[in-house]
Order: sequence, then structure tokens, then C-alpha cells
Amino acid sequence: MSVPPPAPKAVPSRVVDGPVPLAAAEARQEALLGLGAPAVYVGVADGRCLSYGVRVAETAPYLARARADGVPVLRRRSGGTGVLVGPGDLLWGIVVPRTEPLAGRDFVRAYDRLGAGVVGWLGAAGVVAGWTSPPGLSDDYCPLGRDGAVLEAGGRIVAAAAQHATARALLHHGVVARAVDHARIARYFDLAEPEVAAHLGGWEEIPAEIDPGRAAPALAAHLARSFAAAPVG
Repeated sequence: MSVPPPAPKAVPSRVVDGPVPLAAAEARQEALLGLGAPAVYVGVADGRCLSYGVRVAETAPYLARARADGVPVLRRRSGGTGVLVGPGDLLWGIVVPRTEPLAGRDFVRAYDRLGAGVVGWLGAAGVVAGWTSPPGLSDDYCPLGRDGAVLEAGGRIVAAAAQHATARALLHHGVVARAVDHARIARYFDLAEPEVAAHLGGWEEIPAEIDPGRAAPALAAHLARSFAAAPVG
């Protein structure tokens, strides 16, 4: 009896934005999620903004502190808590149909698999990186929190990720920091600045051999390879 050929690998569409407001980047990712087809998105943040998860209360003190400092805040539709986005940070996301092997039934815990493209991108720049458990230092700042996973590189946390799932598809997205504003994070989230500096870093601070002008398309290419690398079930 002949064995049927394996299912073809998904080929995701790619969207790469130059300097873009966080709100526009989030809207683009949500639009791709609505289409439900395999997709990769990477944008370059054009300024500072505080992103916070769908379940965070509007009365969270760090939101008031950011607003008082003139920093815009934006509620996203994925989970998690707060994260401060800075200019030049890479806003990345992949949309995976729930039927794709890359999603899998364990997608809630599959940070290694879904975030493999970011690890590969840093690896190509000579940096050993990996998704690991967060340090559990804060209930409010996502990269220093207690849930999910964070991306560690060069001894610092450079990224975190969150998810928004629909019946058809999954959006797994996050922010890779270019540089970290330790003072603002400490002030907004009521943390000690030396503790923040000891744990958080950006890809310029590791340092990594990354050309800022090519960072977004290079990351998009590595994210797209995640689909080809996924096992066929």
C-alpha cells in the first residue's frame, strides 16, 4: 500500500514595517490574525509606549505613572502584564493556523518552538540565546514576571512574548529590546534600578553584531523559517 506524501509546509506571508507606532503595529498583527493564514510580522518601534495585557486593570499604578510622564499607554489583546517599548525595539509576531503543526496542542507553553525564529536571528549575530523561565521579580512587569517564558541572551533578558488565540489561529508576539530604559522601568513599576539593570538588556547592549537597518527583515526571515522547521504531524 502506498504511503501518502507528507503535508506541504506552510509558507507564511511576511510584513515588515519601518518606524511604526506601537498601536499601528498591534493593529496590523491583529488584522493578520483575523485572516487566519500563516504570517510573519516585524515592525520597528518609532517611539516609547507602554503596552499592557488584556486583563490588566485600568487602575494599575504603572499606567498612571507612565501617563504622568507623557508616555502613551496601549492595551493589547494578548495576555501578560506591562512592558515598556522604546524606539528601535523590534515588534514581532507570527500568526499560525490552529491546524498547523507549529501551533500544536501545547501552544500555551510552546515558547521555544514559537519563538525559535528570534533565537535563530540572534544566533546568526553570534549571540547564544534561549527561552527560559522568568525571574519572578515583579507582578506587573512582564519580562520580570512569574508566568510564561522570557528570552535570555548574553546574560540579560532581551524579550518576552504573549499570545492571542482565536478558534482559527494563534498570534504569538513580543518585543525584542534594542536598548532598555532601566530608570523608567524602575520608576513606573516600583522596582530597584540596579535590579532592573542586572536582569534586562537590549541587543545593542549585549552586544550583538546586528545592523539596525537590516534587523527587521532579517528577523522576519528567521521567523518564517519556523514554519519550515516545524515537524509535520
